[in-house]
Amino acid sequence: MGHSRDDKAASHDRIVRIAAARFRESGVDGIGVAELMQEAGLTHGGFYRHFASRDDLVAEAVEMALGHSRVQTTTTGPDGAPRDYAEFVAAYLDPAHRDDPANGCAVAALAGEAGRLDERPRAAFTRQFKTNLDNVAAMQRAKVPDAGRADALLAASALVGAVALSRAVSDPALSDEILAAVRARLVALTEV
Repeated sequence: MGHSRDDKAASHDRIVRIAAARFRESGVDGIGVAELMQEAGLTHGGFYRHFASRDDLVAEAVEMALGHSRVQTTTTGPDGAPRDYAEFVAAYLDPAHRDDPANGCAVAALAGEAGRLDERPRAAFTRQFKTNLDNVAAMQRAKVPDAGRADALLAASALVGAVALSRAVSDPALSDEILAAVRARLVALTEV
């Protein structure tokens, strides 16, 4: 008995969602196709009914993960009101974000390996970073009207770097210190 198109589409989406979370959590090479398919409740053999190659899955999953990041870095809050730069920085550099890479910013999770990805996911990564950069710049300009692109580049790089480093170090106190110090310095840059 065959599966309907809706079932196939739902399975495909489930595989991509799981891969997007696992790639943020463990890196693109941190989980294999067999493990992903098992977590999705499907057989390893069924993978090629959904994707021409692992690279196709990687591209879709990275794009989905980055789409999740787009929501996190938007310039408006859930209520539609403009998002405050200091509140955004505090949320991004919060230990809860650090401790939940599967649901966190894909730019921070994948920055170290994005340069080794194929053209399609790397281009998606670049587009997302540019969007994040524009959003950070808009939030900064709301506080300091003459804030420039260099200010946004500094903040975006510091945000991503702080999360990546805070996840990388084995000393919990140092990890917390990285987040707190970068958060304080980034907020201070927009205080007039």
